[in-house]
Amino acid sequence: MRFNFQFFSNPDQNLQFIKRLVLILGRTMRYLSFGTFAVLIYQMGYTTDPAKVLLTSRLFEVMVFLLGWVILVKNLFSNPAQRYKKLVFELLVAIFLIFSALLRWKVFGDFSEDALLFTRKYFILNALVFLIFVQELGKFSLLVNRLKLSPSLVFILSFSILIFIGTALLYLPLATTSGISLIDAFFTATSAVCVTGLIVVDTSVAFTHFGQVIIMTLFQVGGLGIMTFTTFFGFFFKGSLSIENSLFLRDYINENNVGEITSTLIKIIIFTVLVELVAAVLIFVWTEPALFANDSGRWFFAAFHAVSAFCNAGFSTLSSGLYEPGFRYLYHMHLVVAVTIILGGIGFPVFINYYNYAYRVLRGAVRSAIYGEKYRHTPRVSNINTRLALYTTGALLLVGFVCYWYFERNHTLSGLSPYGKLVTAFFGSVTPRTAGFNSVDMTAMSMPTILIYLILMWIGASPGSTGGGLKTTTFAVALLNTWSVATGKMRVEVFGRQITAETLRKAFAVIALSFLTIGMGVFLVTLFNPELALIDVAFEIFSAFSTVGLSLGITSSLTTGSKLVVAVVMFLGRVGTLTILVAITRKTAELRYKYPEETVFIT
Repeated sequence: MRFNFQFFSNPDQNLQFIKRLVLILGRTMRYLSFGTFAVLIYQMGYTTDPAKVLLTSRLFEVMVFLLGWVILVKNLFSNPAQRYKKLVFELLVAIFLIFSALLRWKVFGDFSEDALLFTRKYFILNALVFLIFVQELGKFSLLVNRLKLSPSLVFILSFSILIFIGTALLYLPLATTSGISLIDAFFTATSAVCVTGLIVVDTSVAFTHFGQVIIMTLFQVGGLGIMTFTTFFGFFFKGSLSIENSLFLRDYINENNVGEITSTLIKIIIFTVLVELVAAVLIFVWTEPALFANDSGRWFFAAFHAVSAFCNAGFSTLSSGLYEPGFRYLYHMHLVVAVTIILGGIGFPVFINYYNYAYRVLRGAVRSAIYGEKYRHTPRVSNINTRLALYTTGALLLVGFVCYWYFERNHTLSGLSPYGKLVTAFFGSVTPRTAGFNSVDMTAMSMPTILIYLILMWIGASPGSTGGGLKTTTFAVALLNTWSVATGKMRVEVFGRQITAETLRKAFAVIALSFLTIGMGVFLVTLFNPELALIDVAFEIFSAFSTVGLSLGITSSLTTGSKLVVAVVMFLGRVGTLTILVAITRKTAELRYKYPEETVFIT
């Protein structure tokens, strides 16, 4: 659909003018949608002065009216080769926006409250403004490569911006039951975006249903990565990714094949949605209806915990977590949460590897059965990263399970049924791997278990996952290198492959930076809260750095200074200390010289 007005005698000039006009209208729509959403958020709770309420309401109506007209005109001049259904939908949206503004201005006369329900109560209109904002944000994210910033810096800035937005949203009066301080809103937003789960206020008590939805959205976006999330929406609404977008995105989703960027992005989103959906259904089935006021509350509980588990966030709508009375013995539900945590923490590259392997095997079997083709060799798909992640994860789960069973047999496992002990020990080996859920009283655990938890939390999840920590592959590479040095081997070899020197350097750099960050965090918190026990502070900082969320009960008693320290540690743990160093330091040019080598005494 396009109006072919002849502004110039030359058709080429007319075409160029229309292209320029559509481009200007597109930019106007983008920034107008951002402004409209900002005004919507402001009028939802940041002002109570009647004069300001009236002013922001009128401003919102004007911006909605203008946004509708911009969308309408842009589509009238758009390329007819675009999808017809998309054009029709956007035209209907534009008409709805314009009509809504006119109704609120009473252009068509005075109507009853029921007749204006969809505009006066804001629900549909506000939801539409939010969806347009998400659409334009997704399209805008595809232009981030034009900023000429390094991917590391964009990654850090994206999390910083999301934390800022989350703080503003959680500070809304509608998000809390009785208000919240700015530092607590900032801490909660940082914890959610960094998928940590440490809380200074009770999520089930301090936040309204609206606030809990905001928190769930923050750790969903933070778990996937805001660049992955917004790029998907940009691709969804735009329909394609440019070569520049693909090159820029490949580092975020660990995909070296540029031609597979789009399909990998879609697979990640589909895998996330499917796992969370199945987990939500199973949690719903294996919870008692009597524990909830209605089915909607039960479904929200299931969805919240499914998303929180997959994103390894550790947030719960229960005051005592899964140790809440009525939930602590729902062992089937605990198993669902534990498996979901593992699937979220295993890493998307592992899923992609085995998906490609299974697809090729099944395709070969089908073609052999239908067309009689001979068996073809399936190339090696499971690389070293995948195998190290799987084996290390399995080994840590086994060690954690055995240690928890042995050290807690007279503590948190005492008095449980055999099945309860089995599930609780398994859950106890899973949750310190950046998950943060608790199915027992954390303060009742034995000291050996707490020390084992420190190690498990420090190692964390696998690379390319929703979890944090040192990463399983980094830990495995460090162990392999140590063994190679001990045995006198000059190379680090595993699974018939040699690990590169660059990988080894990065692994030990990450380990050194992790200890530096954790040590500084423990020092500062003990400085600001000298009354706290050292083991409690160390546990808190390890949990924050590895984005776990488990605590020995000191988070709510932290001072403002300690809250800021823990928030910074959470941020460093999520984005990576090495990533920050890479982003802020200048790259050294290729060295064309070499100094004489000399030995430094290590032992």
